[in-house]
Amino acid sequence: MGLDAVGDGLIKLPFLRSLRAAFPQARITWMAGKGHTVFAGILAPLVAGLVDEVLDDAGIGSRVSELFANPLPSRRFDLIIDTQRRLLTTLILRRIRHGRFISAAAGFRLSAARPADHRRPASLAKQMTVLLDLAAPHRPRDMAPLPHDAGVEAEADRLLPAGPCYVGLAPGAGGKHKCWPLERFCELGNTLARRGMTPVVLLGPAEADWIEPVRRLLPGALLPLQEAAAPSPMLTIALARRMACALANDSGTGHMLACGDIPLVSLFGPTPPEKFAPNAQRLTVVRAQDYGGSDMATIPVAAVERAITECLL
Repeated sequence: MGLDAVGDGLIKLPFLRSLRAAFPQARITWMAGKGHTVFAGILAPLVAGLVDEVLDDAGIGSRVSELFANPLPSRRFDLIIDTQRRLLTTLILRRIRHGRFISAAAGFRLSAARPADHRRPASLAKQMTVLLDLAAPHRPRDMAPLPHDAGVEAEADRLLPAGPCYVGLAPGAGGKHKCWPLERFCELGNTLARRGMTPVVLLGPAEADWIEPVRRLLPGALLPLQEAAAPSPMLTIALARRMACALANDSGTGHMLACGDIPLVSLFGPTPPEKFAPNAQRLTVVRAQDYGGSDMATIPVAAVERAITECLL
């Protein structure tokens, strides 16, 4: 599965955490009607306890012939939340036996409940929140915690032992056009180090050629993923929980840091934060447009430093 699929899964993770908080005793099934889901693969450890069952590549929702039969004849669900909008797929899903059906397809006309405002939110995360609010209008606002793996936690403790004030820096992204210049990350990291903090630089496999420049330009930084026995999304999130705050571009790593439930500063330029901003409990967005352009280099170091400082208060 590609990085886009992982990023999509991370965007949906807060929905699953909120769903579990809303229905703590329920048996929750996640179904991927067509294709594979990262919740049955690389992100499976992150949904343990949040989801009880994953139906991967179920082969449901694409053919008109499915309208004439129940696609899951042996199953019944008290509640079905349809997270997509394709009308044919929605009509097929409604053939599954259920108590309530929640869907945004066809302007919520097939849904058991409808929002007062039918305007579609820009972000996928907010679209899914609307569905959950309809399914459980009196749900708690706190999310269920992510699972903690003892081995992953021990590795995170080894890489970031208790004591220092760690600040995460994630300079990568799926495209270079979404990256704030690496030199500015390092400049900011040096400023934080002089203030007594420990910069933690998170570099994935695609940023391997940045390892030497980071070590040269930011000698006080830790690069835990380069020292890890087995880097993974779960480890990145565990590392995030040991940080006072973090800084990231519009990236999958930014979404992982948000899952650590820490203050996050997110940098945006050519992509809209309204659509792609991480669902962090405390998020500060710094936009290039506020400084005269859409190029990431437009964002000044001073503005990012101010945002980090406010997160640390």
